[in-house]
Amino acid sequence: MRGERIRKTPALMSVQPVPPNLPDYDEACRNFSWAQTRRELLGAHPGRMNLAELAVDRHARGAAADRTALRFLPQQGPPHALSYGELALQSNRFAHVLRGLGVGRGEPVFVPAGRLPALYVAVLGALKNGSVVCTLFSAFGPEPVATRLRIGGCKLLVTTVALYLRKVAAQRQALPALAHVLVVDADAAAGRPAPPGTLDLAPLMAAASESFELAPTGPDDPALLHFTSGTTGTPKGALHVHEAGLTHFATGRHALDLHADDVFWCTADPGWVTGMSYGILAPLMHGVTSIVDEGEFDARRWYQILQDQRVSVWYTAPTAIRMLMKAGPELRQAYRFPALRFVASVGEPLNPEAVWWGQEVLGLPIHDNWWQTETGGIMIANLPALDIKPGSMGRPLPGVDALIVRHLPGQPVVPLTEPDAVGELALRGRWPSLFRAYIGQEERYRRCFAGDLYLTGDLARRDAEGYFWFVGRSDDVIKSAGHLIGPFEVESVLLEHPAVAEAGVIGKPDATVWR
Repeated sequence: MRGERIRKTPALMSVQPVPPNLPDYDEACRNFSWAQTRRELLGAHPGRMNLAELAVDRHARGAAADRTALRFLPQQGPPHALSYGELALQSNRFAHVLRGLGVGRGEPVFVPAGRLPALYVAVLGALKNGSVVCTLFSAFGPEPVATRLRIGGCKLLVTTVALYLRKVAAQRQALPALAHVLVVDADAAAGRPAPPGTLDLAPLMAAASESFELAPTGPDDPALLHFTSGTTGTPKGALHVHEAGLTHFATGRHALDLHADDVFWCTADPGWVTGMSYGILAPLMHGVTSIVDEGEFDARRWYQILQDQRVSVWYTAPTAIRMLMKAGPELRQAYRFPALRFVASVGEPLNPEAVWWGQEVLGLPIHDNWWQTETGGIMIANLPALDIKPGSMGRPLPGVDALIVRHLPGQPVVPLTEPDAVGELALRGRWPSLFRAYIGQEERYRRCFAGDLYLTGDLARRDAEGYFWFVGRSDDVIKSAGHLIGPFEVESVLLEHPAVAEAGVIGKPDATVWR
């Protein structure tokens, strides 16, 4: 029987093969500190920090060297894998390639390549070199790609022959900072020679050494560049530093409940921040085996992956969940995945109907969470040991101080303490993965802060039990009879009807109200 929440009873939690990393939320919040996380990861060398060392090399030096780090599932053909040891050596080779081409610390390396092994090697090798890494969504058109390359001052590009010819070649002259293009799949015999003005990566990798001395990067050195979608104007390039790894590690432990023996599948494209933070870095930091599906969405294929790869922790998107819902419960009944113990979702608010579908059809509730490109990691989540209120974002993670504020132009920011008051969601303090700049947009960056508050631009409310509920973007709500209604709430009502598989709602100014 459906109610207002899914309770985490001992019986429900007993399906997990291991106890949750965070069994007591209140105790974890009281005792958590970023300093302790830093000591756990860095030991006696707190001044040195490199994301690739934390994600790969520290495992490759120990007992996990032969453990599978990444298992790639091609569209056709058998899976192939890279162990932590192999990933360390291959990323060392790529770091040497960059150094040999004169790409140094702090210089931008862009990687629009899709879910190919070369992308993961390039990302980690560039981080070892001290370069700033930016992955791009491979389905972007030529103009969005060129815009981001210009804003980021891309010096070296790693991509495929087809992507280069379709999206970059014609605009190469308008990208003066772009010194080198490496193509990962050149093969003259197969009709894919390296295009003029590019270099075939394969022979460069073959000639490079497998031994590499990490660039001397510290916590505040730039590491990652993530672009927002740019749907409301020029895309914003949010810059993150190596210290962001502390957040990736802590949230992988607390929000995704990662354990070293997990098989983890993040379905996000590596061109987006989720695909980087939780498709590459966080799982590697925990030493887990990650599944990388090179194919496109297909409901039958996805259920097959959950079953055959024995996925234990699955991180996906509400849109994908609704597509599985549309495929019907009968398809799911053909598959079994007893290893699956935790399912989470991000990318947009997860409608209550989808949370209940997970409980009823998958046998597991789906844990929604909230964060942004700018926060660099999960900030608010339906945590493994907490009751789920379907439709809620959940509660702030240990180390995160979230509040609701009234933020009006030209006026002081005022905290709203009464339950269910709608205001702007703000985060207090400076956690490790908070972005450090919008590239080339200093004033826009400053407007995101008021004292020690980061102002998210999202409207939300906090109920009496401390759960946060998304309302909408601050410029995209409907006012009706004195109440603020967000598109998400309207979409959720529409999705409750069995004939509706997907819904999209936007606010539209009313001529009578706004004249």
